[in-house]
Amino acid sequence: MRALIRKYRYVWLALFLLLLGYYFSLPQTLFLDAYSTVIEDRNNKLLGATIAPDGQWRFPEGNAVPEKFKTALVLFEDKRFYTHPGVDIRSLARATRQNFAAGKIISGGSTLSMQVIRLSRKGEARTFLEKVIEIVLATRLELRYSKDEILALYAEHAPFGGNVVGIEAACWRYFGRDATELSWAEAALLAVLPNNPALIHPGKNRQQLKSKRDRLLERLMAAGTFDSLTYELAIAESIPENPVALPRLAPHLLGRVMKEGYNGKRVVTTIDKSSQERLNELVHYHHEKLKGNRVFNAAALVVDVKTGRALAYVGNTAAGSAHGDAVDIVMARRSTGSILKPILYAALLDEGKMLPATLQPDVPTLINGFSPQNFTKEYDGAVPANQALIRSLNVPAVHQLRDYRYEKFYELLKSTGISSLNQPADHYGLSMILGGAEASLWEITGVYASMARTLNNFFEVPGSNRYSKNDFHAPTYLLHDSVAQRNLEASSWLSASAIYLTVDALQEVYRPGEQTGWRMFSNSKKIAWKTGTSHGLRDAWAIGVNGDYAVGVWVGNADGEGRPGLTGTESASPMMFDIFGQLSGNKWFSVPQSELHQVEICARSGMRATDLCEARITQLVTVNGLQSTACRYHQRVHLSLDKKFRVHTACESITRLLTESWFVLPPIQEYYYKTKNISYKSLPPLRSDCANPANVITMDVIYPRANARIFIPRQLDGNPGSALFEATHRQPGVVIYWHLDGNFLASTRGTHRVAVAPSAGKHKLTLVDDAGNIMEQGFSVLSGN
Repeated sequence: MRALIRKYRYVWLALFLLLLGYYFSLPQTLFLDAYSTVIEDRNNKLLGATIAPDGQWRFPEGNAVPEKFKTALVLFEDKRFYTHPGVDIRSLARATRQNFAAGKIISGGSTLSMQVIRLSRKGEARTFLEKVIEIVLATRLELRYSKDEILALYAEHAPFGGNVVGIEAACWRYFGRDATELSWAEAALLAVLPNNPALIHPGKNRQQLKSKRDRLLERLMAAGTFDSLTYELAIAESIPENPVALPRLAPHLLGRVMKEGYNGKRVVTTIDKSSQERLNELVHYHHEKLKGNRVFNAAALVVDVKTGRALAYVGNTAAGSAHGDAVDIVMARRSTGSILKPILYAALLDEGKMLPATLQPDVPTLINGFSPQNFTKEYDGAVPANQALIRSLNVPAVHQLRDYRYEKFYELLKSTGISSLNQPADHYGLSMILGGAEASLWEITGVYASMARTLNNFFEVPGSNRYSKNDFHAPTYLLHDSVAQRNLEASSWLSASAIYLTVDALQEVYRPGEQTGWRMFSNSKKIAWKTGTSHGLRDAWAIGVNGDYAVGVWVGNADGEGRPGLTGTESASPMMFDIFGQLSGNKWFSVPQSELHQVEICARSGMRATDLCEARITQLVTVNGLQSTACRYHQRVHLSLDKKFRVHTACESITRLLTESWFVLPPIQEYYYKTKNISYKSLPPLRSDCANPANVITMDVIYPRANARIFIPRQLDGNPGSALFEATHRQPGVVIYWHLDGNFLASTRGTHRVAVAPSAGKHKLTLVDDAGNIMEQGFSVLSGN
């Protein structure tokens, strides 16, 4: 035996090398083609696709071959496909006879396996040597792949005329539908197309194509694949005209998929096709109305609360390239306006820094050069926190953020999902709550959905550890995206109780237009929602949430042009309500009773009631709310018997004093509050004999003096000049509030100086200090600005 091996060792070596070469003859990857980028909905329905970089419509590999196409193809191309080893000797013999008889190559005798090899070896000449190579590689192909896998390779890479490659792309380009929905006539047509795609394709040589299709249909009937009635119906079907456009249901999501590294891949998204189609229609409907005000762009997003999956995604309107319709506004960073206020409201409730209806200052405010104003340019003096949120008042929100600290709020926003804050907290400061920070519709809708998810999941697990900070996460559009495990803890970024009190307040917000009477409908959906409008009327936001969905809407111009009337309430919220109207389900939030406590609240201040509070109500508050500050606005005052004056024991007998509880606001708040609340009663003045015996003036104006006539020259460059007014106060550290002709100018502490540029004529200067002392005096400007 050893001698035999030695004798034929070179033969054995050659045989081994031959087998080794045969084993490695087939490339590990047959096709290195560029593919179209394809996105599908959660049920694998096509949402959109791009043409491949080489200009071909070629969908990525992966989908199963339709049974009708498979049956028609095997009968037409390779009827012994399932029995041969990659080469059909009988077909090769027949092809050889036909070629010799014709004196030229008219038949190749190639099996489907050989055709797969030929497709993978692009550009190779059809020679005898090439045919041998195809035969060898076809047998190797059969050893690596199953018959169904070989059919799939052929179906995915066969040419179907023009720039259409693969069965899936052909179905959409020629029939406008998925390959699984093919009729027998369509399957037969596609089976014959790759045989000569350069000559026969829809829109050209249509009669020749139809004849070829019908002959195959007749063979299928003869083979018993279907009956004569099916055959008659099939041959009656017409040949398609020119190729049709592929669906473009979510073009901006398709663009995002490509930017995020999925070029040339098939991406199964979380989008629901029917919801996407309805959302497209709604955005288009509202866009047509908004165009009348030269508002050209809008975006909308629907997120499933439970999973965080995006169910519908409209990145922009079809406004044309001149209006930036290519911009994906769902992902664009825009000024947030007031849309972050509910997050701050919940955070303050969570820490017990206020209760739901605690009075908030709403007065002219100047903080380190920052002077916020309400949208209406008016002030209420003091307003309950929940009403300030509902009415989206700016001044109270700034005071709230100052109390909470903007640095801490900045960290909270980043923790809950606003990741686009790319500057330090000091860059944004207090303006963060009024649109000074930018965020995307994707992020903001995600935060609202996360708050709702946290509240819903609170009831999923018993015990003390009911929270997971992983419930706060950005939405996802990838169906198979992994979800972080819920690691249970005793707390999260926001408590369920604070979130519940926030959404409870937000369902009270005024509904625009016809939605004003929404409460009158028994089937109306409970929605917690908030609007936002950026400075200059450039961005209009509306975000709504219930137990099932979070809906985000942005309306504006992609180039940042502001328009009159472009507000969240009037421009964005009608679209949001229409979207909710199309969504099934009306789940509202359960009350987290274990985290909420009933306490007595002062009806006027919204703070924990004291003995001095006459009107009281009970209200649900968070655990930390139990330790919140008690009412500081009700004071015990001593009055004369006729209640016209305040007195004290230094000027009145104790037996002639009436003691009452009085609701007293700080002077500057009172000044504006009483103009909105006619029931408010100011403190009676001190009786004259109870005044300070020294009659000391606590506050005085240094410049201008009473009834002074002043001249204010223009500056050297011709711009209007100003005068520096100055006052003094006996008590250091007191704040003085300056008003000119009833309009607030500024507040000062310590050094009381204000630059003023009054017009020519008579004016009245009014100063109010912390204690409510008021000083008024007139002056005249001889020539002014």
